[in-house]
Amino acid sequence: QLYKQMAICGDLTRVFEIAPAFRAENSNTSRHLCEFTMLDVEMALKEDYFEAVDLLGDMFCYIFENLNSHCAKELSAVNAQYPFEPFKWKQPIVKLDFKEGVKILAENGIKQDPLGDLTAESEKVLGNIVKQKYDTDFYALYGYPANSRPFYTMSSPADANYTNSYDFFMRGEEVISGAQRVHDPALLVEKASQAGIPIDTIKNYIDSFKYAAPPHAGCGIGLERIVKAFCGIRNIRKCILFVRDPKRLTP
Repeated sequence: QLYKQMAICGDLTRVFEIAPAFRAENSNTSRHLCEFTMLDVEMALKEDYFEAVDLLGDMFCYIFENLNSHCAKELSAVNAQYPFEPFKWKQPIVKLDFKEGVKILAENGIKQDPLGDLTAESEKVLGNIVKQKYDTDFYALYGYPANSRPFYTMSSPADANYTNSYDFFMRGEEVISGAQRVHDPALLVEKASQAGIPIDTIKNYIDSFKYAAPPHAGCGIGLERIVKAFCGIRNIRKCILFVRDPKRLTP
C-alpha cells in the first residue's frame, strides 16, 4: 500500500494491484488465511473520500452483474453441491455511518463500543438487519473510530475520534477495508509518533510526500472472501486451491 501511495504522488491518479498477501496471524477461523490474493486500489481524490466509496460500490455492482451473466453455469455447479441463496445488492449501494450502525445494533440488543471496532458477531447481526431493512447483502459502513484504524488514516474533520474510512460487507462479513490516507508529512509524523512508531523506520515513506501529494484513498479487497460471500460458502478454505493457514503449509 505504501508504495502505491508513492505512485499516486508521482501523478498516477489511480493504481490497481492484484498480488499475494501474507499474514503471520494465528487466526483459526472460517474466514482467515495466512496467504491469500489481495486486490488493492489507491486513487487521488478531487472532493472527498466518498469518491472512493462510490467507485468501489459501482465496481462491485458491475462484478456481481457479470458473475451472474457470465458465470451462470459455474455458479449452478457450486449451488448443486453447496446450496446458497442468490446474492442481492442495490445500486447505488446502501451506505451507513458507523455511528448509525452502533445505534441500530443497540436497538436490537447488541452493545457495541462506539469508539471500538466491530466484532464478528456485531458484523453478522448488522448484516442481517441491513438485509431485512434494505433487501441487500452488500453495503458500506463508513466513518470508523480512530482507535480501530492505522496511524496513516485521515481523521474526520468533524470529530477527531472518527476517521474518513470505510468497510464493505457481503452477507454480514467484511470483504473490503479502506480509508482516505494522510498525505501531509507533518501530520504523518505526528500520528506515527502518537502510535509509538519510530519515525526513522518509515522515513522514506514520509519523505515521499514532501514534494506535495494529492488527497487520496484506497482499500484492500480479499478475493477469496468475495468468492466465499457471493457463493454463501461457510469456510474460506473451500474457496482457494492450496490452503495456507496456521496449521497447513503444504501441499
